[in-house]
Parts: sequence; C-alpha cells; structure tokens
Amino acid sequence: MAKRPTSADIARAAGVSKGAVSYALNGQPGVSEATRERILAIAAEMGFRPNLAARALNGASAGTIGLALCRPARVLGVEPFFMELISGIEAALAERSYGLTLQVVPDHAAEIAVYRRWSAERRVDGVLIVDLHRNDDRIDVIRELQLPAVVIAGPGDFGGLPQVWSDDAAAVTEAVEYLCALGHRTITRVGGMPELLHTEIRTRAFAEVCERLGVQHAVTVPADYTAEEGSRVTRRVLSAPGRPTALIYDNDLMAVAGLAVAQEMGIAVPGELSIVAWDDSMLCRIVHPPLTALSRDVPAYGTHAAHRLLELIATGTTTSLEDVAAHLVPRGSTATISSVRPD
Repeated sequence: MAKRPTSADIARAAGVSKGAVSYALNGQPGVSEATRERILAIAAEMGFRPNLAARALNGASAGTIGLALCRPARVLGVEPFFMELISGIEAALAERSYGLTLQVVPDHAAEIAVYRRWSAERRVDGVLIVDLHRNDDRIDVIRELQLPAVVIAGPGDFGGLPQVWSDDAAAVTEAVEYLCALGHRTITRVGGMPELLHTEIRTRAFAEVCERLGVQHAVTVPADYTAEEGSRVTRRVLSAPGRPTALIYDNDLMAVAGLAVAQEMGIAVPGELSIVAWDDSMLCRIVHPPLTALSRDVPAYGTHAAHRLLELIATGTTTSLEDVAAHLVPRGSTATISSVRPD
C-alpha cells in the first residue's frame, strides 16, 4: 500500500518547517497567506488528510464553527444585516470559548469545496448555512459529510437539518397593509436576489396581499442588496410613467440609497413618496427623514442559531426555532395618500 503522506512530507515538499505546516493546516497565525496557500495546495495535491481516528480517540474538537458567505467582501463591510448577525453568533460562541471561521466565497461550488475541506481537515465542528435556494445542493453535501449544521432560513424541508427562521411573509403583509391603510394603491417592492428562498417567500407574500387588498399596481423589481443597485433600480422606477407612491426595500442599504435618489430627483419623502425598509439598522434612524422599517433583533437571530448549533455539536440533536418575526416601526418616511402628489 502507498505510504500515507504526513505533515513532514508536506514540509519537505514546501521547503518549510513542520511547525509552519501545522499552522497552515490548522488555520492558525504564524505563516504568511502566500505560504499558507502554498502549503494547502501541496497538501491537497499529495492527498493529505489529518488522522481523524486519532483525533476522535483523543476527543479532539476544533473549537470552531464555520460560516461561508456567498457575497462580495466589499459588500459585507457595509451591509448591516450580516455584521449584526455575526455579532450575535460571536456572542453565543464566546460563552463557550468557541471561535468562528468566516469564509467569503464567489459561488455555491466554491462554498461546497470549503465545506469539504473543513470536514476533511476537521477545521470546524459544525456550520451555519445562510441564503438558502430552493432544492439547494449544499444540503445534500452537508448530509453526505455528516457535518453538524443549522440552516438560517425557512420554513422549509432542508433534509432534516434544524432551522432557525422568522415569518417573512407576515412581515411583508404587515407592511403592505399599513401602506394601504394610508391610501397607497401603487406600490413597488425592490427585492433581493430572486433565487434566494427568503426572497421567493417575500415576493409571493407581497403579490398575495396586494391582490387581496386591491392594490392597482404592485410590482417586485429584483436587485442584489447593494447600495449601487438600489440606486439604479430606484432611479429607473421613479423615472417611469405612473411612478409608485410607495416603495418597499428588501434591506436597509438599498432603502437608504433609494431615499437619496428620490431627494436627488426632487421627489419629496414622504410628501410624494413613502419608503419602507427591511431590518432597521442604525442607517434607518440616522437619515432624514428616518425610515419606516420592518424591525427585528438581528443579533439575537444569530445568537439563537449559534446556540442551536452548539447544542447539536454537544448532544447530537437540537430543535428548530421560529424566531420573532419582523414588525413594522413607522417613522417619518411614510405618510397618508392625501399628502402624496396626485397622479
């Protein structure tokens, strides 16, 4: 039988010490990123795998959970939702002296490769999965790897994986009912990426409540959660004939960008246009006028998901959780139809 490659073999091939190999394989500081990548590439080429049996006999734990995000790194730095979610996750992990391994990936194929590497190298004890698609192929891979996982999405059937979710449909319904009570009958929703499960849930709920309440013109326009796309979509919507009297945005970053576009175009908010945002970060409260928002405790959402995952890792079982749904917080960006410009 061929000799199983060892860390010493990798060190010789890479021209580094065994300590450097250990740092690289275990994701620890002590080597440069270039050296780490070179060591990992050589280890993969040699088919190196840690001795999982030995680690298991020693009761070894990585003491870390993983979170892979399919988002541009530049967006994560300014997107309040994920920063607040991660802060909540970290709060739960700190209670147990656990760490968080965060990996930004360009697509699902890269994300799956990350899960396979984390599993093979015992980098993490479990993972949190976000931004679910319908019939998401990541679920089958996670089950194949037998990697403890909690899905932050729902409701849905995710191959038996536990989930933490909130009722997005109820929140959308509350927002539309509120706007209709103010007299609005021309409403546009600037949605998230249409392939995401939570976007699909919100889109369906928006269409259903608008039909039930007799909204004359109800349209969902897809976007990508960035301020740039929020600006482009808003400018296009407000430049078209028969522009809406109300806009609902799927995140606060797009809503703030949309408010700026309306002001740039000389459209008064809320005098001529009402705006509702999702998630209600500090951004919604520091702009003028402050934005009416669908508010939820995003850090608590992250904390609850992390607690479920830690319980799953420790005991082999946990339960799903329906978290508190977002609720409407009216502020200065919405007004009655009587104060809105006539068509």
